[in-house]
Amino acid sequence: MGRNKLERFRQNEENTNVVQPGKAIYEKIKGGWQAFFGNEQPITVELACGRGEFTVGLGRSYKARNFIGVDIKGSRIWKGSTMAIAENLPNVAFLRAQIEQLNQFFSEGEIAELWITFPDPRPKDRDEKRRLTSPRFLDMYEPLLEKGGLVHFKTDNTGLYQYTKEILAARPNVKILKDTDDFYSSTWRDEHLGIQTRYEKMFSEKGETIKYICFKCL
Repeated sequence: MGRNKLERFRQNEENTNVVQPGKAIYEKIKGGWQAFFGNEQPITVELACGRGEFTVGLGRSYKARNFIGVDIKGSRIWKGSTMAIAENLPNVAFLRAQIEQLNQFFSEGEIAELWITFPDPRPKDRDEKRRLTSPRFLDMYEPLLEKGGLVHFKTDNTGLYQYTKEILAARPNVKILKDTDDFYSSTWRDEHLGIQTRYEKMFSEKGETIKYICFKCL
C-alpha cells in the first residue's frame, strides 16, 4: 500500500464527516443521521460516489438538505470528505460501506432522495443481480425511502438504461417522472445546475449521450 493511500486512510479516521469501520458511530448510525448532522433536513444519498465530487456539488448548491456519499473505497471518499471540510460544508458526509449493506445503515423512510450515478453496467447476464437497478436492489431501496421519495438514475450505458426501463415498467408501484436518452438535450438539464460526476464529465467529453430516469415508489 502506497504512502499516499495510508495517509488518506489516516485522515479519514480524523475527518468527522466520514463514517467508516473502526469508528464507534459506524455501528450506531442507522436511524441517527439527522442527529449526526445536528438538524432535521432531508437526506439525499449518492450510491458509489467515488471521489465525491457530485455529493459535494449537491451539498454546495442545496444547503437546506443533507448529503451522504456511499462508497467502499476509503481512498476515494477521502477526496470528497476533505473537500467538504475545506469548503465548510457541514451538510455533506460520507459512508464507507458496501451498497449491498445499505439497509444496515439507514432505517425505513430515512432517505428522502437517492442518486444512482453511473454505476458499473454489469453487462453479463450472470451479473444481473449486481446491477444497482436490479429488482434485488430496488427491493432494498424502497423501504429506506420516505413516502414519495425520488430516485435519480444516470448512465452513459444504453444497455443498462434499457434494462432499467424494463425493470421499472414491470413494477406496479413505480411511477417514472422523467425519462430521457439524451439528458443534455432535454428540458431537465438546467435543473441539475451543471453538477456532474467525474464519469459524467468524462463520458460527455467523449460524445456519449447521458441517459436519465427519475422515478418514485408509490
